[in-house]
Amino acid sequence: MEAAPTDTLILYHQISEEEKVERDRVMAECVPTPDSPEPPSDEEYLPVGSGEEEGESGGSGVLKAQTKEHSRYIKLNVGGALFTTTLGTLLKEDNMLRAMFSGRMELQTDEDGWVLIDRSGKHFGLILNFLRDGSVALPESKKECTELLAEAKFYLIDDLSDAVELQLAKLKDEYEPGCRVPVITSPEEEHLIVSSSSKPVVKLLYNRGSNKYSYTPNSDDNLLKNIELFDKLSVRFSSRIKFIKDIVGRGEICCWAFYGNARKVAEVCCESIVYATDRKHTKIEFPEAKILEETLNIMLYEGIRGEDTGIARTAHIEPTSRTRRNRTPEGFLSEDQPAQSQQFPS
Repeated sequence: MEAAPTDTLILYHQISEEEKVERDRVMAECVPTPDSPEPPSDEEYLPVGSGEEEGESGGSGVLKAQTKEHSRYIKLNVGGALFTTTLGTLLKEDNMLRAMFSGRMELQTDEDGWVLIDRSGKHFGLILNFLRDGSVALPESKKECTELLAEAKFYLIDDLSDAVELQLAKLKDEYEPGCRVPVITSPEEEHLIVSSSSKPVVKLLYNRGSNKYSYTPNSDDNLLKNIELFDKLSVRFSSRIKFIKDIVGRGEICCWAFYGNARKVAEVCCESIVYATDRKHTKIEFPEAKILEETLNIMLYEGIRGEDTGIARTAHIEPTSRTRRNRTPEGFLSEDQPAQSQQFPS
């Protein structure tokens, strides 16, 4: 009698003693021990072919796990500057950041979970933007480009290094002034510069055409002395203070203003009205000592932004009021007229 055909073919194999010993050893290694690490949770890892959706393939599960991991945000503290970005951005290119966050290197974090990187954070934002987009607007200053090139080489970002070196080659023969002094013509321009500057700001307003009366004999000389002092200070302290000129003004002829943390903290008015027997005269003064004192005081606001002004308040508890001195025929000074302090939002 002929046997019925079957769809399954079963093969039997007699294993040897050596194969039995090897099988027992492999199975013993697979048994978990108390010291064995726990398997990753569902949030950290999605197993291949988990079948969350009907018909989902194993490759689809791996892709979903990688996408979820790369979209995780990383908090970075680079030299005191804080940045947040996704893990996918850090792993996009073959560089030092990819090696740091691939799990092969031990990362140092603070108590709040920020990953600490002992480098300057000045240009790290440009580096992140380059990793995100593949290109970035490069600085137009040779000094800034040189600093960015050093950071790009440290992080081993070759494409960015090549782009910065090309930019430096273009800037090689260009003249770069050591001091730039913006000339403003409106309160809007003044507000924009003061509120956005990371440095304290010193402004000199001079407008000889604002005078309604005749000048005293030495007024023109004193006006020139104020302008010359402003030029000398701007060259000497341009790296620490932002200097601006106002040539339009709003009725004033010569006045110094000092801004720290986006607000006016002092003002030195160099004009006064002298009452003669027959008419009024405008007198321009040159209070050099007071100007130098306020310039040094405003440096206390260097590097201070936001509400951290405790140190600076030791020099200026309240904004200094401007006083216009009016001289009477008898030689006495009339009542002072304090000007309103000007406040800019930070």
